[in-house]
Amino acid sequence: MGKQEWYLEYEIHVNRPGLLGDVASLLGMLSINIVTINGVRDSRRGMLLLCDSSEQIERLATILRTMDNITVTKLRQPKLLDRLAVRHGRYIQRDADDKKTFRFVRDELGLLVDFMAEIFKEKGHKLIGIRGMPRVGKTESIVAASVCANKRWLFVSSTLIKQTVRTQLMEDEYSEDNIFIVDGIVSTCRGNEQHWQLIRELMRLEATKVVEHPDMFVRHTEYTLDDFDYIIELRHEPDEDISYDAIERPSLLGGDGFSEFGF
Repeated sequence: MGKQEWYLEYEIHVNRPGLLGDVASLLGMLSINIVTINGVRDSRRGMLLLCDSSEQIERLATILRTMDNITVTKLRQPKLLDRLAVRHGRYIQRDADDKKTFRFVRDELGLLVDFMAEIFKEKGHKLIGIRGMPRVGKTESIVAASVCANKRWLFVSSTLIKQTVRTQLMEDEYSEDNIFIVDGIVSTCRGNEQHWQLIRELMRLEATKVVEHPDMFVRHTEYTLDDFDYIIELRHEPDEDISYDAIERPSLLGGDGFSEFGF
């Protein structure tokens, strides 16, 4: 049996000198290795651990419960959010009511790229929606995450460099290792039946699809937000309202006016 990875998080009640050393010494005596350690939020510290068996973790949990200065908040096999919290020193903000919705601000683009890259590395069908106002960094983050995940990205619809509305792909572009990027506004306002037939084909493909402006995408299609595995919200500031009220349909359909919105 190989090594087991665990995530330990504890809250510090009294941050006395030598507390971390005591915890590290305890782990050493139990032959548990510390892979990564970091503060993950106020008064909380997270660790990725490596050990030979679950019995070592059980003994660790028993001893930690006797320590007055800390309280264990998590002791489990690490999830994606645990790994990112230790790596970046903070947890990703998650919607309290909708657990598949994750919130970021522009200053956290590094964390966002890392988060998406980890999702992109997973095999199989994934449908990801990303909300955000113009020029906040949506498309750039998707491309950067694709690079980090060593994946090829393909624009099915986009306005990043020039307006793209594709109606077909080359045979080698249907690879399940590719990241397919769809701009919900462009597809809704400019896509013809051939374009939507291509999107339906891609939706059946066991690959990752990223849809910018998912609310606009589902408004005029048979798809719903329930079909999405993740919804990402990216804002310039934490209290920024993501709204499409300022987008007038005549402008969207008017050629040059479309690109002025920066979508």
